[in-house]
Amino acid sequence: QVQLVESGGGLVQPGGSLRLSCAASESIFNLNRMGWYRQAPGKQRELVATITNDGSTDYADSVKGRFTISRDNAKNTIYLQMNSLRPEDAAVYYCHCKRFLFPRLRDYWGQGTQVTVSS
Repeated sequence: QVQLVESGGGLVQPGGSLRLSCAASESIFNLNRMGWYRQAPGKQRELVATITNDGSTDYADSVKGRFTISRDNAKNTIYLQMNSLRPEDAAVYYCHCKRFLFPRLRDYWGQGTQVTVSS
């Protein structure tokens, strides 16, 4: 069972920055395509950004150029640096990964961290 623990959410003004962290309970080399999702009230959960073991990244169009996903293998942690935040970025942000647990890949989620963007 993989545990993912997020931190770093909070209240920020439009145009501000936050950095989210997601610490995994085991080596992130064991995990497939870690990433961040978000869910705003009344909306479906959506993909924000992903990163693979070789460092390849992918972003939702709405955050490209503003958000950066990264990883620290030594700390078993991934990060989401969020700059130029907009009110529409407000949501609960969830860390996600897949891990092979015989006989299939399974999804694991963190508990979520709230990001509020408001003046």
